[in-house]
Amino acid sequence: MEALDETDLLLLKILANNSSFTTKELAAQVNLSPSPVFERVKRLENNGYIKKYIAVLDAEKFHQGFIVFCNIKLKQHDRTIGHHFVKDILSIDEVVECYNVSGEYDFILKVYAKDMKHYQDFVFNKLGSVESIGSTHSTFVMAEIKHSNNISL
Repeated sequence: MEALDETDLLLLKILANNSSFTTKELAAQVNLSPSPVFERVKRLENNGYIKKYIAVLDAEKFHQGFIVFCNIKLKQHDRTIGHHFVKDILSIDEVVECYNVSGEYDFILKVYAKDMKHYQDFVFNKLGSVESIGSTHSTFVMAEIKHSNNISL
């Protein structure tokens, strides 16, 4: 892995907060001309420091602001069941994040729903059709205190 200098780190911090800046605007913020900034950003993209650029949507505006963390235990721990679970979860739109974890549960899902009724339908009809699930435990979000996709640089 190549070493990143202070300008690279500053560019990454700026883009992590707002990726819609033009190269010219970025250049002004890091006190360089646009050409070297363009080359630096392309290098950061090509080397995998920047995975992609996205628009962060407001779930509330789409009536999907009911957030639930759903802990999952698999029926058994073997490769086939684990692969089937992952395949099934990747096809469910309400699941926006999925983590394989250690401890009491095997996976944690972050789910967006319209309301409790929608979540109940999701559990019965979508999660209920995932045969590899042994049990679930849901935790409902009362308020989002901090949400960031940034990492400490």
